[in-house]
Amino acid sequence: MEELNLKCYAHLGDAVYEVFIREKIIYLTSNMARMHKINTALVRASFQCQILNVLEPYLTEQEADLVRRGRNLPTTTKRKSNQALHRIATGFEVLIGYLHLNDKGRLLKLLKIVSDYIDSKDHIVGDPI
Repeated sequence: MEELNLKCYAHLGDAVYEVFIREKIIYLTSNMARMHKINTALVRASFQCQILNVLEPYLTEQEADLVRRGRNLPTTTKRKSNQALHRIATGFEVLIGYLHLNDKGRLLKLLKIVSDYIDSKDHIVGDPI
């Protein structure tokens, strides 16, 4: 398979992670406002940074290198937000996009860890709206 630009992996990883979260949320509630609140909490850059911290011990050397390289991409955020946070989240998205195209089995293993972490964070999905 041809190696893609890291920005392409990040673009794809963003979408793959979003779908993963949305699939998880539809089993938690049918209330649209609550879905939106949970989705927003779980896809924001700060939460992706938390997830990356959880995943780091499980990453291979190649995966950790992808995250590092993704983290070093220039950010395109226009808001006055924490650029360092967005760089780390971009590294996470690069990893997800790369694995989606190159190793779906490995992606599923890492997403299982993410899912377990989310399930253990009752304050995120358990808050009433």
